[in-house]
Amino acid sequence: MSTMEMDTVVTLTPNATDRVRKLLQEKNLDGYGLRVFVGGGGCSGLQYGMAFENEEQEGDFVMNHDGVKVMVDSMSSQYLYGATVDYVDNLMGGGFKIENPNALSSCGCGHSFKTGEHQASGGGGCGAPGCS
Repeated sequence: MSTMEMDTVVTLTPNATDRVRKLLQEKNLDGYGLRVFVGGGGCSGLQYGMAFENEEQEGDFVMNHDGVKVMVDSMSSQYLYGATVDYVDNLMGGGFKIENPNALSSCGCGHSFKTGEHQASGGGGCGAPGCS
């Protein structure tokens, strides 16, 4: 299996690292890591996804953030390079937030985005504030 060590594809903030570690402990997922990926869909053309996995796949970029393993497949790495995953907790609730320097626009939901190559094709529009 070929995996690549790289510490710059996706960065986890200390808040996100702590939250992932806590979730892994609560769910008794020893040996698991966080997979961050991009898939087609969403109101802006592409959408973020995250899942807990215990196996690296061929071609994954594997990073370690204070003991938390993060995996990104090679296709997703093109869209996520330089992105930061944060965890915010406020009066409206908590959740993970991805700051992506490659996104030209994002939907108001924060889970969908467009890049330069997807900008021309448009998106479905979700009607949420900030959705384009």
